Amino acid sequence: MARQIKIAIQGRDDFWARAFHVEWEDQFPERKLLKASDGHFIAQEDWLADLEQVAGQTFCKIIRAPENPRRRAWINSLIPNRNKY
Repeated sequence: MARQIKIAIQGRDDFWARAFHVEWEDQFPERKLLKASDGHFIAQEDWLADLEQVAGQTFCKIIRAPENPRRRAWINSLIPNRNKY
């Protein structure tokens, strides 16, 4: 079974962030990204190359979240408004 990872999708702006999802669903309809409660997405680790390819087509970045939730909270506390592009 493939390993699941948590990612953030950062778009140049809201339009491009939405465009990423439209393109992802068009190119990979069988691969569903699950939205986590914290605004991140859950994906399969082996999709990472395809996620980055679609991100490049839509002026977005794929950012892999830290595995350790405490480290993730610590990083979020250090960088205010880090979800803005």
